[in-house]
This record gives sequence, C-alpha cells and structure tokens, in this order.
Amino acid sequence: MIFNFLPHILLYGLTLLSAPTSNAAQLRSRCRCLFGEPCWPSASEFAKLAKQVSQPLLHPLPPASPCYPVSNPSGNCSEVHQLWTDAAWRANQSGAMQGANFETFVFKNGAVSACFMNTSLGVPCTQGSVPVIGVDARTEADVQAAVRFAATHNLKLVVKSTGHDLSGRSTARGSFIVWTHNMKEITYHDTFTPEGAPEWDSYDHAITLGSGVQWQEAFEAVNAKKRVLVGGISPGGTVGAASGWVLGGGHSVLSPTFGLGVDNVLQFTMISSEGERYIANSHHNQDLFFALRGGGGGTYGIVTSVTYRTHPDRPLIAAVLSTSTNSSTPNSALQALFTDLIRITPNLSDAGWSGSFSLAPDDTGSLGFSALYTLYNGTIDQANNSIGPFLASALALGENEDSSLTVQTALLTPVDTFLDWYTTFVSQGGTAGDNGALGSWLLPRDVVQQDPERVAKTLLPLATLHRMVAGGAVGKVHPRAMGVNPAWRKALLHTITATGWPEGTPVNVIDELIDGLKQGVATLRALAPDSGAYFNEASLFEPHPQRTFFGENRHALKSIKRKFDPIDLFVVPEGIGSDDWDSELVCRVN
Repeated sequence: MIFNFLPHILLYGLTLLSAPTSNAAQLRSRCRCLFGEPCWPSASEFAKLAKQVSQPLLHPLPPASPCYPVSNPSGNCSEVHQLWTDAAWRANQSGAMQGANFETFVFKNGAVSACFMNTSLGVPCTQGSVPVIGVDARTEADVQAAVRFAATHNLKLVVKSTGHDLSGRSTARGSFIVWTHNMKEITYHDTFTPEGAPEWDSYDHAITLGSGVQWQEAFEAVNAKKRVLVGGISPGGTVGAASGWVLGGGHSVLSPTFGLGVDNVLQFTMISSEGERYIANSHHNQDLFFALRGGGGGTYGIVTSVTYRTHPDRPLIAAVLSTSTNSSTPNSALQALFTDLIRITPNLSDAGWSGSFSLAPDDTGSLGFSALYTLYNGTIDQANNSIGPFLASALALGENEDSSLTVQTALLTPVDTFLDWYTTFVSQGGTAGDNGALGSWLLPRDVVQQDPERVAKTLLPLATLHRMVAGGAVGKVHPRAMGVNPAWRKALLHTITATGWPEGTPVNVIDELIDGLKQGVATLRALAPDSGAYFNEASLFEPHPQRTFFGENRHALKSIKRKFDPIDLFVVPEGIGSDDWDSELVCRVN
C-alpha cells in the first residue's frame, strides 16, 4: 500500500529554481541535477539502471507517510506511532533518519516541506529532505553502477547506511541515494595480511565488516570469539560499524584503552566517483588510507568494507552514579560534586577509566547528574582506589539534611564481558525520532588540569553531556598520522550541548533555539579556542568548519579528495570540499 502513496506524495513536488534560457548550460555545469528539473533522468534511463543492479530501485518515503492521506491512510499508521522512536525501525527504512528533523526541508522563504507523524497539525505530507530514488546496494557492483549513473547524470548524491547521522549528511532534498544498509557481510580472520603488505606484516584476530553492519551485530560476532572491538555505543546498537562512524574518527568507551576507531583500522575498500574500486591500507593507496581514517564520511567515495583489529575480551568494572536535586539550576551541592569530578578527571584517565557524565533536567524540571564510568581489565580494588573516593563524596553530599542532593545510585559493579556490559548499561530498545541539534567541543587535558574550577563553572549552566573517550591510547598517536582531527590527540573530554523542539515547531522558534545553541558552543569554544570538534557530533553552524573539524589536516585532505573524487560527486555539510559549494550543496560557488 505504501507504494500506492508515491504519486500522492510526489505531486507536491519540490520547488524548482528557474533560470534564463541563456544561462542553462552554465547552470548545468556548476549545479547538481535535482528531482523535478528538466535534467532529471527519464524513466527509460532509470529502467536501464535497474537492469544493472541486484535489487529493485528504491523509492524512499518519509517514515510517517503511511498515515497519509489522513482521510484514507496508505499504510499502518498505528505501527508508525508505536515505532516512531525505535532506532532499529528507522535504520531499516531508506527514507528515515534517526533525527526526524533531517527528514524535513525549510525553503529560503520559511516554508516547510515535511511529513509529520502528528497529522493533527494539518500539514500535508511531502517529501522534505528524503531522497526520491536510489539503489539498495547489496554488492560492490551495485555501488559501482549507482555511482556511475549519478556521475553521468550529474545528480545530487547521498550515501546512507543506518541514518544514525547527527548532522543530516546522509539525506538531501531531490537527491539520488545509495543505501548500503544491507551490505551485512562479516568475515573473521584468524590471521589478516593487508593487501600489498609483506608476509611479516600480518595481524591475528581481525574482522572485516560490510558497510551495512551495525555495532551490535559486530559486537556479537567478536564476542563469539572472546574478542572485543573499539566500536560506537548507542541505544539499540544501530550505529553503522563501517560507515560514517569510523570515517569521522569513531570514539568508544574502549578508546582510552585501544584508541579511536580509526586507530584500529587495518584496511578499507572504497568505490570512487569514477566507479573504480580501491583498497587502502598502510602499504597500498596510503594517501587514501590517511583520508578515510577520520577525514569525514561521504567525501572521498563509498566505503564498502572496513577491516579492524580486535582485542582480547577482559572483565570490566562499571561505576554508576545517579543523583537528583531540588532545583532547576545547579545548587551548591551539585556544584561541589561536579567540580570535584572535573578536578579528578585527569587522574581517572590515568587510572584507565573511560565513560560519560551528564547534567539534565528530569520531567519535573529539577536538575539531575548522572555518570557511567568503565574500567577495562581492572579490579574492584583498583576501582575503589581511583573512583571510590568520588562516589563516597557523592554519598556524603546526599546525606545533608537540606535534601539539596539526592543520590539514587552510587556503586561499583564487576562485569564479566564487554557484551555483558553493553547489554546491561546501554538501552537495547533504542530511542530516536526526536527533533534537535547539537554542538560540541574537544577539551584538552591541560585546560581541564590547569583550571578545573573554571571548566566546571563554564559547563554547569549548559546542561551538557561529557564523554571521557579520549586520553590514554588516543593521545599516544601522532596528531598528523591520519586524517582525523588532530585535536583528539590532546583532548580529554568530548563535551556536547544540545537543543530540541516538538514536531511542527515554527521555523522562527527553531531559529531562536539554534541561536541559543550557537551561544552555548561559543562558550565551550572559549575554553580552548585552539582545539576543535568531533565531525560526527558537532554543530552545523561552526564559523570555520574545516579548521574546527580537521585542523591542520584539512589542506592535505582536500588534495586527496581532488585525486579520488575529481568531479566532487561526494559533498556533505561542512565536510572537506563543501566550502566550494553553496549552502544547499547544489551549486558551486568557487
């Protein structure tokens, strides 16, 4: 029934930008072709593509489309309402994003093209920023055919695996999509030798993951071998294990022990904009290997597989703290607790801990503080000696008679395996489908260590999430060894602030919220102006995005992009090369 709805949704179309006939050729040469424009491929041309790929062509629809037309829904609207926030449900749809706001499109005049779950808003369901057609890639040959077709017809191309994309880089209005979500191959290697490497340069216990594999699938695969992977942690395990996560750098709760995701890559395979297959490792196409290790996803080509090192599975210790306050703003007890944690953070890093802590209001508006720390291959005695005094301090603050701080949980607990830790402490249901935006900044160790009181005072009002996923092994890699932001190598905390809004919020109200977010990020940036931000979890409103996300590596990365993507087929918001395009990444400006 959903496909019967396709004509209805596309009737609303996409607003076209017209130009004088005399400028048509010039526009074609500098602008990508969008759905609805005269340059868009004909049905017969798409039919030829369909014969070259293994699956029927995709016709992505917004996930709420089964609820429309309201008078006669085209699908199971009850299921949409039931599963709207389910991350796995969204990942399994070519037209859905984990963040629902990235499915909408706002025109320059403020008009909105969207398909809201809340049909009572009275807004007609339109395509928004959801691609209109594409390829469900199952093989590298599928990817090659799709890329060559997009290049031949000068299409606006997007690449998507799971849609777990906090910057909306894997979707675009009027675009053609290559969906790699079903490239699920997993190969475990007792011994792996990268292509072109001498026999002595081999690695025991490696794993190759197709670009559609998600981290929960990968964790389960290596757990069967009593191994662990440096991988992304998210509710439902829906983050792609061989796509945007690693191409942007890839942090993990295991990063302080084993490095970032990119530090654990042995080899990539990639299809270029010319449809050529490349293998990149430390012996073969070293420049591409440099770029793919953190130089940004959707930029150099379509990665079809990644081979990673694995590591021995060892017992872990989890430290859990959950508190609430009687105030909507940080009171003295919370300030003392938070400042104490910032002060000891370098010591916790040295002791081998990783983790995250956050400040956020509960349903009543009262501010709460929670933390989850993890010690790989540690003992209870080591945990008690390092983080134990902080937990005791929290309990003592909670015993004050003024009830300004209530401690619900403060404990240390051993966990036998990493997968046990993951299934115990990470929500398996998955929460998604919200509307929002975020910003972040990497805080260097020296900034935290030299003035923890200033850092704590700055962070407290922002209701932030802080990830201690740097330091340790992350800081032992040379800043220019690979394309990832060199700021990671000095960082200790990845600090995130965010905002959100209900579905259907007026554009002017969203703009006000974004202005507040920008101010929050500016406050973070002022703590360490020479640092940077993590490409995958950062603001889309950075004043100097190339420098912010790639630092001094940005110049080398742009040269590498020109080599492997000479036609600039792969361009994403704030990615390498995006500064040569307009704000919608449709027309060249340079």
